[in-house]
Amino acid sequence: MRFLFSTRLISTSLRSPRAVATVPFRSISADASSPVSRSAANPKAATASSSTTAMTAVSSSEEGLAARLWVKFRRECLFSMYSPFAVCLAAGNLKIETFRHYIAQDVHFLKAFAQAYELAEECADDDDDKLAISDLRKSVMEELKMHNSVVQEWGVDVEEEVSVNSATLRYTEFLLATASGKVEGIKAPGMLDTPFEKTKVATYTLGAVAPCMKLYAFLGKEFEALVDLSDGNHPYKKWIENYSCEDFQTSAKQTEDLLEKLSVCMTGEELDIIEKLYQQAMKLEIEFFHAQPLAQPTIVPLTKEHNPEEDHLMIFSDFDLTCSVVDSSAILAEIAIVTAPKSDQSKSEQQIHRMVSVDLKNTWTHLSKQYTEEYEECIENVLKKEKVDAFDYEGLCKALEQLSDFEKMANLRVIDSGVLKGLNLEDIKRAGERLILQDGCLNFFQRIVKNEILSANVHVLSYCWCGDLIRAAFSAGGFDALKVHANELTFEESISTGEITRKVESPIDKAREFKTVLHNRSSDKKSLLTVYIGDSVGDLLCLLEADIGIVVGSSSSLRRVGSHFGISFVPLFSGIVQKQKQKAEDESSTWKGLSGTLYTVSSWAEIHAFFLGW
Repeated sequence: MRFLFSTRLISTSLRSPRAVATVPFRSISADASSPVSRSAANPKAATASSSTTAMTAVSSSEEGLAARLWVKFRRECLFSMYSPFAVCLAAGNLKIETFRHYIAQDVHFLKAFAQAYELAEECADDDDDKLAISDLRKSVMEELKMHNSVVQEWGVDVEEEVSVNSATLRYTEFLLATASGKVEGIKAPGMLDTPFEKTKVATYTLGAVAPCMKLYAFLGKEFEALVDLSDGNHPYKKWIENYSCEDFQTSAKQTEDLLEKLSVCMTGEELDIIEKLYQQAMKLEIEFFHAQPLAQPTIVPLTKEHNPEEDHLMIFSDFDLTCSVVDSSAILAEIAIVTAPKSDQSKSEQQIHRMVSVDLKNTWTHLSKQYTEEYEECIENVLKKEKVDAFDYEGLCKALEQLSDFEKMANLRVIDSGVLKGLNLEDIKRAGERLILQDGCLNFFQRIVKNEILSANVHVLSYCWCGDLIRAAFSAGGFDALKVHANELTFEESISTGEITRKVESPIDKAREFKTVLHNRSSDKKSLLTVYIGDSVGDLLCLLEADIGIVVGSSSSLRRVGSHFGISFVPLFSGIVQKQKQKAEDESSTWKGLSGTLYTVSSWAEIHAFFLGW
């Protein structure tokens, strides 16, 4: 159980279209692993679980167009980074033939960039803007010269005309069409009869160029962080240095700054056009990365070599704050308070005796405060055990028995308090249907299950007091193909008695349920791969038991407890690159549970890219 209770009551009717699920929950007391309480209490604890989180961390002062678009379309960026080509390049074992093909295609990109800048310069009506675009074009020409000198090292004949592939052609044609004014929503080139209208074309061109520049600058820095550039053994060291160097980073920033300047006076409709161009450019970049021909085994996508006849993929996930944006206890608390009688006068009409709303609110506040204080005390007690150097699973299990006892006692207090009495099952289901899930979560599960080749099963293991809430949340998104393992409220004629059928209350319970599911599975498959996705201390044992344990978010308590017992937290992309290195040396490189290593991600987009690719 985790309390994330809001002191702001819902003023609208529970039966209104957006009630309950969209209330701004302000935690007055929360589990240390929740984003709200954690960041408020300790800003440093909100540090990213993956280096890619830097991409999403935009300060309040950085709200320019380019920054907003980069954050909005970070999902597309991740699909490029997790492409087999990019992973193999970062790992240093990309086949030379593949790199030669890529580097030859890059010539077409650079020429298109130079031409697009030239056209944009002609459209700009300000001398400073013309000069800035001219400088960007010169940078591309310099890069093209450098590019020619570098590619010769890879055996590519720069004098030989290399045919352009379809993915390259789609991007270059899109870019040059944009630079020529052939953009949906604006006049044809011959009708651009005022300087201001022509300036729009320059702006649109930068909108199509900026995401590519930013993407390569981002990849350069990401790869640089994973590679020891002082070690001359990495075959693609020069490529990484080129895109991570200060000159290229500056060039990418200048492109964004110029886009910012030129778009200042644009209308909302014109800004929408820039956004569409930006998104299209990112999409075409994804297609380009995934179109590179690879004739080698790769770690990504995980399901690439899945054999439905022999392999069985089982995915387990936590729900609260892993799948949902808001903790389910907050939802149930809000429903209880909103639907509670306002005075004692209405008690006689109640099917089940309930507290009046003011008393209910005060009781929830007290329970929440008590839970938080005792949870933090329990975590500190767990950490009193001497810290270990090596992974100690048995020690962790024993330590988490304290947390299990605490969670069960907290649930008993909730039952005894009567705060869950009188909840209507239909109200709970409606709230579940309107519950906002983490971006990309539902789509990921849908894609996994709909893929007939995978033969995958999805299970949700949750502390939630009411499994019906979870089922309604997924069902509203058209996804019913999952098994929910959670606690359940007891009902009399659809009205809650306040009792909870307690099935999954603690880390120990989750681990037991996890093992029970595996034990009861069909054994007609030779190979089994298990994945667990979670965000808190309650998920630790399952995360470790699974072949691949993925941590969503940046729970400080999860990391403190995990590190105390020798668990390593590795950004998923970094782990994949390391696995790709091993795969080149050993074709049988596999994922294995109880390794003591958990993989961290900044979003569900990373999980999607890892499993399914583009």
